[in-house]
Amino acid sequence: MPPAPPLRLHPEVADALAHGTAVVALESTLIAHGLPRPGNLDAARSLESIVRAAGAVPATVAVLGGVAHVGLDDDALTRVAHDDLRKLAVRDLPLALGSGADGATTVSATATLAALAGIRVFATGGLGGVHREAAQTWDESADLPALASTPVAVVCSGVKSILDIPATLERLETLGVPVVGYRTARFPGFYLSDSGQDLDWRADSPEEVAAMLRAEDALGGGRGLVVANPVPAGEQLDPRLHDDVLRAGLDALAAQGVRGKDVTPFLLSWMHEHTGGESLRVNVRLVEHNARLAARIAVAYAS
Repeated sequence: MPPAPPLRLHPEVADALAHGTAVVALESTLIAHGLPRPGNLDAARSLESIVRAAGAVPATVAVLGGVAHVGLDDDALTRVAHDDLRKLAVRDLPLALGSGADGATTVSATATLAALAGIRVFATGGLGGVHREAAQTWDESADLPALASTPVAVVCSGVKSILDIPATLERLETLGVPVVGYRTARFPGFYLSDSGQDLDWRADSPEEVAAMLRAEDALGGGRGLVVANPVPAGEQLDPRLHDDVLRAGLDALAAQGVRGKDVTPFLLSWMHEHTGGESLRVNVRLVEHNARLAARIAVAYAS
């Protein structure tokens, strides 16, 4: 039998799981790499508070000193927000754990560790996906195949609009990952409430989503579930501003020859700078909405 990975549950998380109480996993890459300092720590604390207020226990996931932590105390949360941590996808986990490294977990790594801990619901901002021009670059996020074999429901606001959204939905279908819109039949576009892509399934309550999770449990498929929760239309980025800034950013990307793993941070930084910080405001708000919904789903599932 292979050795169990070094997994450390926060006592509150361990107690909740032992008693069947609702728990929601939260990723640490959002805190370490997705939001600017010093506001990232306040955002991390706020997300945990939102989960608690909705009746669930928050479990922010990170690798510290080669140990996978599921649930962080405030000192560890501060460390994630203030230190320069590696960005860990699922492929990086054995390397980080084996070398004693520190790292912030992406969607794929967070989902993997949450599933190992027995957590069924996970809240984030947006999934990774298929990149534009992936037919030439083969650039696709590890989030997609990870969800095909990880039994965790991911509450998100779709994928970032800098990606190829139709291709991402096609890949999710090919991989057998179910996608359900929360109170919508349209797939959200992260900063935008509607990406223009239709969905086949929708759910209108946390209880409906919880029933879908129980059905997946009964089928024994071990798949993830994408719960696409759009940012409210009144809080989205202005669509015209979004389209203009993104178009200019894609032109700048090509002109400067930015490729590979540098594409996403370049475009996100471009969006932040050229929307006057509006994209960051939307980012924070949508993650808050997702954390609240994830907690309600976790409570419905636990009951």
